[in-house]
Amino acid sequence: MTGTATEAVRICASEELVDGGAGVRRAAELGGGDVVVFFVRYDGRAYGYLNRCAHVPMELDWAEGQFFESSGLYLMCATHGAIYAPDTGKCVGGPCRGGRLRPVDVDERDTPEGRAVFWLPDGELRPSTP
Repeated sequence: MTGTATEAVRICASEELVDGGAGVRRAAELGGGDVVVFFVRYDGRAYGYLNRCAHVPMELDWAEGQFFESSGLYLMCATHGAIYAPDTGKCVGGPCRGGRLRPVDVDERDTPEGRAVFWLPDGELRPSTP
């Protein structure tokens, strides 16, 4: 059964996510609509979020996979400059103050091919079906 809460989806090899570097995007579905989720690394840990600003429902990245602002310490919405803490998704500056990004569950584990990042979808937000 595709998209169940217990079915992990491999996103990428762990080394593909670099602290404060480019993220990885994946097509998803939420409430019957097409959306995007993204995965980044911050302070050595992988995090995932729905790619939707808490201020205005627009995607955050200013170029595909570019979610961090120049210092690599915060996620930033390219549209209105909302700033988010990458480890909590909480808005820490800009027009979204008090809001937060919707997190997705992430697991990082060893596989026969090496260490990898996995998305653990929930019943509401799940990978797009081909």
